[in-house]
Amino acid sequence: MAETARIQLFVKASEDCESVGNCPSCQRLFMILLLKGVPFTLTTVDTRRSPEVLKDFAPGSQLPILLYNGDTRTDTLQIEEFLEETLGPPEFPSLAPRYRESTLAGNDVFHKFSAFIKNAVPAQDEALYQLLLRALARLDSYLRAPLEHELAREPQLRESRRRFLDGDQLTLADCGLLPKLHIVDTVCAYFRQAPIPTELRGVRHYLDSALQEKEFKYTCPHSSEILAAYRPVVHPR
Repeated sequence: MAETARIQLFVKASEDCESVGNCPSCQRLFMILLLKGVPFTLTTVDTRRSPEVLKDFAPGSQLPILLYNGDTRTDTLQIEEFLEETLGPPEFPSLAPRYRESTLAGNDVFHKFSAFIKNAVPAQDEALYQLLLRALARLDSYLRAPLEHELAREPQLRESRRRFLDGDQLTLADCGLLPKLHIVDTVCAYFRQAPIPTELRGVRHYLDSALQEKEFKYTCPHSSEILAAYRPVVHPR
């Protein structure tokens, strides 16, 4: 039975090995397991040392890694699909979004952010920043546009009141996007004094709403972990 499964999730450890480190894929699966409400064991792995804990069942694999009843799974997207299929109703909640657009929303933000924050040529900063802002603006437009079920209740609704991508509950789409969006906001604010603008009300409301949920707040690495991960690749300005 799914409810008696032995589940162990291995994630990146923080610099001091006392908590979780910066790894959006790790946080993604951590969030999913918490939202499912299934008992599991979380093991943090110090990636700076030879991860002895992994050598017997996943040598050379990248984190995160899932052990499910002794079977090893190492591909994040396949693990997500497996958990959604295996830990489904009626025992566990479905986390699948209702709208396909929710899964696609914001899918280019992290790529644009990486190009901007790792840019070595100062003259290109503004152009790359504008590309990031456009990607964030598209996400903002989606978050502020009423969804079909909202309009069914309120046909005259002009701006969405929902908290997350697909409604008022966290879904797989949020588990994929929120860890990356949090990194974008944290890193841009610190290294470029350019947090996600307050004018993007939908995105700011989305992040604020997420930080009220234990499944997101509890799984976030400390800001110092995020900044330490990016410090070697950010060129000073």
